[in-house]
Amino acid sequence: MLSELIREQVLLNTREEIPHSVAVKIEKMEYIKNKGKDTTAILATIIVERKTQKGILIGKGGSMLKVIGQSARMNMKNLIEGSIYLELFVKVIPNWRKKESKLIEYGYEEDF
Repeated sequence: MLSELIREQVLLNTREEIPHSVAVKIEKMEYIKNKGKDTTAILATIIVERKTQKGILIGKGGSMLKVIGQSARMNMKNLIEGSIYLELFVKVIPNWRKKESKLIEYGYEEDF
């Protein structure tokens, strides 16, 4: 669910610049309790097929990635109590949609 919230923000904020060849993988999720304050730390990787897509997602000085992260974090607050720390990375994996192992790894059903 969290990966889909991030993917949704990628598609909404980049419109036609990034085609639907984007996937999001939650690498790590950790609950941290510190002085009575609950925080959920999420590390996610946005996967694209081309280097140019990576540049678009990051944006000038990281501006687009920041917008995507802030928007996704706001939507996550509806699902998770406490504060949310979201760290996003962008990774290029050429032709990942054509590799069955990658489709399964990124949460797509086996009967694609």
